Amino acid sequence: MPIRLGHFEKPDKLTKSDDSDNKYAKYAAEPFETGFGHTIGNSLRRVLLSSLEGAAITSVKIEGADHEFATVQGVVEDVTDIVLNLKKVRFRHTNREPQEVRLNVTAEGAITAGQLELPPGLKVVNKKQVICTTDKNQNVEMVMEVQVGRGFLSGDANKKPDQPIGVIPIDSIFSPVTRVRYAIEAARVGQRTDYDKLILEMWTDGRLNPDEALKQASEILSHHLSVFTGINDEAFEFEQDAKAKDENREAQRKLLNTSVNEIELSVRAANCLNNANITTLGHLAMKSEAEMLKYRNFGKKSLTEIKEKLKEYSLSLGEKIDPSLLDSPPTPPPADAFEDGPPAGIEIAPPVGLELSEEDKLS
Repeated sequence: MPIRLGHFEKPDKLTKSDDSDNKYAKYAAEPFETGFGHTIGNSLRRVLLSSLEGAAITSVKIEGADHEFATVQGVVEDVTDIVLNLKKVRFRHTNREPQEVRLNVTAEGAITAGQLELPPGLKVVNKKQVICTTDKNQNVEMVMEVQVGRGFLSGDANKKPDQPIGVIPIDSIFSPVTRVRYAIEAARVGQRTDYDKLILEMWTDGRLNPDEALKQASEILSHHLSVFTGINDEAFEFEQDAKAKDENREAQRKLLNTSVNEIELSVRAANCLNNANITTLGHLAMKSEAEMLKYRNFGKKSLTEIKEKLKEYSLSLGEKIDPSLLDSPPTPPPADAFEDGPPAGIEIAPPVGLELSEEDKLS
């Protein structure tokens, strides 16, 4: 029989900001028990910066150069500068084995990472990264070894005991995450506002996107904690305090049934909500951004205002609301509430004094 522990608030909401892309993301997770935002945020930050895998060049052999202080005929940069440029080349990988990458180009001008000859399982992220520059129509040949690792390895660490003459070991930056920042804000659970909301911002160099990096870091933490959860065969479960659960539900019901006329909105936004028969915060939160933008006289400025106002109440558009928390179901909008007529599949309210059939409501 599992050992029951008292109620412990667990985060059940994770959102990502709209301005996120394949190199940057801002996440918000809530609610955490007081103090746990820092515990989780700091742990994730340390793992993200130090322990994720990435592919990088570990050594290079340049035709015509026996060591890193040499020069290559017809090439503007000396070998030291070429090595510095190679350290900046970023790869996405699907194969963890060491792989050979070649460069064999005859050209005048800049030679970039996009001209590398890649084996299966490797892809250059920053193809415009300059490797070297030739001052005449010159052939440049290089053979590089790319390995997968974590963190940072110096050239000395990458040097092999049996390394041939002319092979130059390179400092390798494997970590795909370049910066992580976290902050803690207050989160509301029912009437209490002393819970933690974790705000986590992350920047990567493109070898992993932020979602991949966060997933990998979470798996690494979970993997390391498993040794402690397996210390014996005892099982644990957390109980929800019945009184607290009822109080939270009642507070949520009261919040969702708050009239939109009681919150401070611009005249334009308020009129639009009233014309669309959106009467409560719960009804509003159930709407999607796309649906809101279809209403007459409702533009991006009003959308931003609504989203910011909902955020003040720890709500957002597109919420899945338990119908039992609403005092009344949403009222369908009238046909004239839409800028270009009601979209297909949207239930509309019948004109005053006229009842529509179920078939007509969805026409």
